[in-house]
Amino acid sequence: MPEEAQNILNNANHTAYRCRDAEQTRWFYEDVLGLPLRIAFSEENVPGTNEPTPFMHLFFQLGNGDFIAFFDEPTNATPAHFATAHSFDRHIAFEVDSEEEMLAWQKKINEKGVMCLGPVDHGFLKSVYMYDPNGMQVEITSKTPIYTEYAMEQGPKARKNLDEWVQRTREQKVGKFGAEALDKRKIPYPGI
Repeated sequence: MPEEAQNILNNANHTAYRCRDAEQTRWFYEDVLGLPLRIAFSEENVPGTNEPTPFMHLFFQLGNGDFIAFFDEPTNATPAHFATAHSFDRHIAFEVDSEEEMLAWQKKINEKGVMCLGPVDHGFLKSVYMYDPNGMQVEITSKTPIYTEYAMEQGPKARKNLDEWVQRTREQKVGKFGAEALDKRKIPYPGI
């Protein structure tokens, strides 16, 4: 077996976000989206640093066994944490098996009082969109018939497309962030 095949990251066990309120978040992800709350625990200190910061950690399970998780930590939370975020900044997309299933979810979500807009046709995907109570955009998406062909076609071009984009946007980004920030290849752990 090639070495690179032995060291592949298998799946996203969980992604984690801050939430404004644990119960409000539970309502949205469990009652509206149907993701069961599987783990909820509180701690008084931050693991690893032992910093005194009480928090609740919630885990909702997806159909494949992965989780989406949230931290309810009011001590350091500010209203800015929960401002509606642009989808470029923060969003999560959940996949369903068909366009019909996606549209059924959209109907159910709207009936629960959550505005769910779309569908938007991206060519290789179709999606509907809403916001969760924490200001994060949530997408439900389904693959179109060209999805696999599109992904196979894009694969060999991906690095070239990336390189062209980096070259095209570098000057603008150097002006905003500085060359040192763009060329960083060692990333220190914050606070250490």
